[in-house]
This record gives sequence, structure tokens and C-alpha cells, in this order.
Amino acid sequence: MPEPIYRALAASLLAAGMLAAANGPAQAQGPDAPFFTDTAARSAYVLDVETGSILLEKNGDQGFAPASLAKLMTADIALDALAKGAIEPQTTYPVSDHAWRTGGAPSRTSTMFAAVRSNVPVDALLKGLAIQGANDAAIILAEGLDGSERAFAEHMNRRVTELGLTASRFVNATGLPAEGQAVSARDMALLGRHIVSAYPEQAVLYAEPEFEWNRILQRNRNPLLRLGIGATGLATGFTDGEGYSIVGVIGKDGRQTVLSLFGFESDAARTKETVRLFDWTNANFERRTIFATGQAVGQAQVFGGTAGQVSAVVDGSVELYVPRKRTDLVAADVRYDGPLQAPLRKGDRIGTLNVTIEGKPALQRDVFVGEDVSEGTFAARAAGAIQELAFGWIRSL
Repeated sequence: MPEPIYRALAASLLAAGMLAAANGPAQAQGPDAPFFTDTAARSAYVLDVETGSILLEKNGDQGFAPASLAKLMTADIALDALAKGAIEPQTTYPVSDHAWRTGGAPSRTSTMFAAVRSNVPVDALLKGLAIQGANDAAIILAEGLDGSERAFAEHMNRRVTELGLTASRFVNATGLPAEGQAVSARDMALLGRHIVSAYPEQAVLYAEPEFEWNRILQRNRNPLLRLGIGATGLATGFTDGEGYSIVGVIGKDGRQTVLSLFGFESDAARTKETVRLFDWTNANFERRTIFATGQAVGQAQVFGGTAGQVSAVVDGSVELYVPRKRTDLVAADVRYDGPLQAPLRKGDRIGTLNVTIEGKPALQRDVFVGEDVSEGTFAARAAGAIQELAFGWIRSL
């Protein structure tokens, strides 16, 4: 069988035109005025939580040492276990010598000061992880859930695949320096979005201002929380040679934004740029409905069926954050794995809807068959095969 061939159903379905028809003419700026802002971050990926709209991207797949951002994956695995009932908030795990020496008081790293050979409940470990970025909490959870930190790292990498992350690999639960460990701004933005969407009741831990354990009170390490801008998380990191990083979540007017930024020279520069980019996204984007629920986004050609075409639909409506007064920059096309061969069943996935802003990816959604198409007669299948070859496709009947 040949490899999948991608064909556009509509060469640039001009979403900009559809928006203009619904909301008045686009007010275009000069052609030499780029819409997207630049950023001091070496790598950036900014997402709207609810819609998944990409608001800004710069070197989004470039690899970086994760530092404490690795603990977001550690937290996700623990929260997933809680959600599935595999563990309870009051489940306790022991503090091993390894957890204490590597991530506890002797380590001189971020720690919740769990006492060696004591037992700590999961709910306290999650607070230490979220509020203090505690390395001992991460290792205790790793050992408790999978028996060893090495086995837990393998679990983390399986989870990478499950969540559709593409550039991340973990060696430990903490993000402490280790050969072969890396993440990307895109992966961390997607992971941050997943955490606040999948575990809303637990994600509020990241916004708590302080946590006390073993009679030691510590403040939340996230500098955004003290600015009064609606920040609710999530994590910060620092690595020698690669600088300061952050996965921030900020909410305003019912809208949440994830900002994943890497490569700053100072904590102050990281904070300032995170706030600037959040303000920029709020000032320059507005939410629009690109396709209503049930609306066909295109027509796909079908071979060997009782119908020659089938409608392509998405699940639900397509909501997108688009540039204010620059809807002329928005375009979309639908691409499917071709050729489509009958029979087809309603709901079968056949491709993707790709929306771009100023040529940059903004949203991608799966596309499905809108109605059943039965297999046609032999003559229809033969005619379909002839037409297929005319397009340059080679398939065995």
C-alpha cells in the first residue's frame, strides 16, 4: 500500500473571508506590518486553555533542559493516579535515604523538608510539589508510585507518548541535571494546558501562597502570583547555561492563557516578559466561531461508493482566538489521507482542519465523515479506480 497522500479539500478556505462576512469587513493594516510580536525568550509557546488556540510560537520544538518544569509531568502522573482511584489523598509514602539526600534538606535544592524515614501523605506531597517545587516530594512520589525513580522516569516517558508530546524525554522525577533529559516550550505548554483542564480541583494548589511542613513555612516560588494579574500557576525553572524558564497560567475575564517560555538571563527578565506577552495576547486577540456545530468544513472525494463526495465535519464548533481587526490574516484548509475508499461510516476520522494566522499554525482539529457512504457496484468501483489513477494515485483493487 502507498504511504498516505495529503490533498487539500479547499485550497485555503479563507476563514478571514467568513469572519468578515459575519462581522463586517476586515480592517487590514499595511502589508509590511507583521501582526505577531517578537519576544526576548529563546523559545516560546502561548496557548488559550479552552480552545487550544496558539497565540504565539517561537522555536517551540527546540529542546531545553527542563529543570523544575519536569515536576509538571511528575504531578500529572500522580494526579492521574488520584483521578483513577489508584491512590488516595491520605495514602502515605516513606521518605527514603535517596529522596532525603537527593531532594531533601542535605541537597540544598528546593525541598519541603520531609524527614528521612518518615511517612508523608500524598496530599502533602502534592502541595510540596506544586507550591515549593520540592525535589524530595517528587522523588517520594516517584518511588511510591513505581518503586524507584528510574522506573518512574520510564512511566514519565510513556506518558509523554500518551499526551502527544513530541520533544520531551525524562531521566528523573525532579528535573535535576541529567544526561539525555529535555523538554520543549510546545510540550510544556500542552502539558500545562492538560493539567489545568483535566484536574481543575487539584490544579488550584499551584496558586496557594504558602505551605508548611515539618514546622517550616515556605512561600510559593512562582513570582507571577504576587503581581495581582490573575496568575494561578504553574512552575518555574533555572539551568546553568540555559537560563530561566516558566510555564505560567494567567486568567482574565473568564479566559485562561498558558505561557511556556525558555531562555531568559534573569528572573526579573522572565517575569517582565511573561506579563508583557500576556497583556499582548489579551489586547490583540478576540474569540470567534469559525465553524458552527454540524457545519461542514469541506467536501472530500470518495472512490468506489454510492456517492462521489462526502461532507467533512468536526466534533462540535470550531472556536478560535483571532487577531482583532486583522481577520484578513486568518486562513484554513482541510487535508485528508487520500484517496478515500468506500465504504465509509459517519464519524470515521479522515483528516485534519488546519487554521493559520499570518501563515503560522493557530489550531488543528480532527475531521470526520459527515454521513455514511456505502460501497458501490463493481462498475462504480472500476470507474473510481480509473479516476484514481488519473490523479496519479496507485492502489491495488
